Amino acid sequence: MRERIIEAGLKEIHANGFAATGIQKIVDDINVPKGSFYNYFDSKEAFGAEISDRYSEQALARLTGFLGDGDKPPLRRLKAYFDDRAASFALRGHAQGCVLGNFSAETVDHSELIRQHVAAHFNRWSEVIAACLAEAQEDGTLAGDLPAGTLADFILNSWEGALLRMRAERSGAPLETFKQMVFDVLLHGKAP
Repeated sequence: MRERIIEAGLKEIHANGFAATGIQKIVDDINVPKGSFYNYFDSKEAFGAEISDRYSEQALARLTGFLGDGDKPPLRRLKAYFDDRAASFALRGHAQGCVLGNFSAETVDHSELIRQHVAAHFNRWSEVIAACLAEAQEDGTLAGDLPAGTLADFILNSWEGALLRMRAERSGAPLETFKQMVFDVLLHGKAP
């Protein structure tokens, strides 16, 4: 039952945001009594932290799946990942962004617990991107003096900002601008 509540909560929070998602709606969607929610979660805030964990786990698996493909050059892997994500957001009408980004915009000022979880997840994502960029630096396909970690942080920050603007405009244009600037300018256009 706990898993069903988390999956229903993730779906609702991704679609409607944390503040607009009520516990009653989540339990009604899966036909369980509201008291069942509190058997598994101390509060809505604790539930939100677990939702951030679940979303990050799923997103990190996707990210590492793309970036861990040693059969392709590192920058090509990175570009393929962002192409995949842009296509996924397009399928949803550019209406749903990243759950962690949404939590950042909506919740972290009011919940230290959720803020800590979101920050840790972003740091982990950035580490995975940095490893890919470091590989590109080592094989010579990425030139420049910037440390891979700095580049990765900037890329992730830019992506999350592009997702917020994508939602505001209901357009993929911010994601295309992101990809153009990252792959044609920042990373020296070396991604085939």
